[in-house]
Amino acid sequence: MRFMMLMIPLGYETAPPDVQLDPDRVAAMMHYNQLLQDAGILITLEGLHPPSMGARVSFATGKPVVTDGPFAEAREVLGGYWMIEVASRQEAIAWARKCPASASELIEIRQVQEMADFSPEVQAIAAGFADLRK
Repeated sequence: MRFMMLMIPLGYETAPPDVQLDPDRVAAMMHYNQLLQDAGILITLEGLHPPSMGARVSFATGKPVVTDGPFAEAREVLGGYWMIEVASRQEAIAWARKCPASASELIEIRQVQEMADFSPEVQAIAAGFADLRK
């Protein structure tokens, strides 16, 4: 089973474009990342720049509307993610609990959808999806 562990640093929604990382925090996270790698469960991981450097494309009017960050209505935003492959939701939670996150960070865990989760009709329609992921 694949899971995304989504890092949500509280307050990151207002971080400036040139936000500086604490070297001690980076070292702690790198150690954690190495534990995931050594356990053979890490698929990929990335950190994300703050929303002040991003953009959103909305379609509420039927046409795409681009809004540059930061986003006034944002309360929780992603700071990064890990994709892991483990045997169960409980194992994903156990790994998230080992993260050296600070008191101002939280991790949301979401299972990745697999083709087997869908009806045969949807599987047939999405038959080429695996090729798109390569």
